[in-house]
Amino acid sequence: MSEHTHELNGYHHFHSPEHDRKIINRLSRAIGHLEKVRTMVENGEDCSQVLIQLAAVRSALGSCGKEILEEHISHCIIHAVESGDMHEVEELNKAISQFIR
Repeated sequence: MSEHTHELNGYHHFHSPEHDRKIINRLSRAIGHLEKVRTMVENGEDCSQVLIQLAAVRSALGSCGKEILEEHISHCIIHAVESGDMHEVEELNKAISQFIR
């Protein structure tokens, strides 16, 4: 399996298929968990238990986002800085602000 690439302001950066598969698997688990929470609400289950399960989903999404952020900094941002592209650093800062709201 090859790495997937995409262009970012004129240069390419890479994400390994293993990393992408790991992120996709984590997101799939979070989606499945969230669907179970929806079922809990539909079945009128205890609100406290629903909130606990929602917290677990939120934590899983936060962990996934952290991993994406770490990968982005380790590869994409390093390449952007090395090529003098401070626009990508600005875009990352905007994304972090949105992510940690």
